[in-house]
Amino acid sequence: MNAQPLPEPRDRPARLTVGVVGAGRVGPALAASLRLAGHRPVAASGVSDASVRRAAELLPGVPVVPPAEVLARAELVLLTVPDDALPELVAGLAETGAIRPGQLLVHTSGRYGVGVLDPALRAGALPLALHPVMTFTGTSVDVQRLAGCSFGVTAPEELRLAAEALVIEMGGEPEWIEEEARPLYHAALAIGANHLTTLVAQAMELLREAGVGAPDRMLGPLLGAALDNTLRSGDAALTGPVARGDAGTVAAHVAELRRHAPQAVAGYLAMARTTADRALAHGLLKAELAEDLLGVLSDVSDVPGKGRGGTES
Repeated sequence: MNAQPLPEPRDRPARLTVGVVGAGRVGPALAASLRLAGHRPVAASGVSDASVRRAAELLPGVPVVPPAEVLARAELVLLTVPDDALPELVAGLAETGAIRPGQLLVHTSGRYGVGVLDPALRAGALPLALHPVMTFTGTSVDVQRLAGCSFGVTAPEELRLAAEALVIEMGGEPEWIEEEARPLYHAALAIGANHLTTLVAQAMELLREAGVGAPDRMLGPLLGAALDNTLRSGDAALTGPVARGDAGTVAAHVAELRRHAPQAVAGYLAMARTTADRALAHGLLKAELAEDLLGVLSDVSDVPGKGRGGTES
């Protein structure tokens, strides 16, 4: 589904007042994008100095008030707090009577569907789960990046069209996620994005240790090509010593990491084992070469020096 172009805000009346509870990196950016679509941000809440500054930058003129006051002023409320804080926040707002019947209550957690909003539903609110699949910087750049960004959408069936319409207004692409699939969906994103950051940062550290002056410049083309190839071809894009069954090269890697970066050994072995399993399952790793390779990967105390050579990245 492609996001459709929207009329200019001046051509449409502001339809909903918007509030943000939790002015972290996500909430102000989403509210700013809703403002561009013709809605009207009216209140935000934030505790830290950084939150207050962020709200002032992305939502100029919007007052920072306590959460209950945000709900009192807004017809559409974005709950953009950390995952672990969300259940308690929703329960507290419901218990204090801050939630009004007919109020749209939107959380942006990837982990949860709409079940976490049950206390709000019982209070008469309209619950939506809209998770933007993007990393946020907390700056105006985020508003631009929302164009074409996928959103994991979960909502009661009768609110599905409304939820998808809000995503499209923010420039995003709605992707329906069933309630029971939310944890798996979120785990997949964490593996892809969060672990990628860890892997790339670790690779840059090791390159610096090896004397490379600009590891970012070295890795950029390689990682860009690897990402593009993998998105196009999946496991078929795999290259390198594990896919070749090059046990000697992998053993040499482990030996060097044990010498220079022992903290990286466990991660290397875990990823190499997973890579070997996938390469074997997809016919990329020859069965006759897998035994020696898996032997190297299963014994962290013994790092043999024999091998079959090979220098491919």
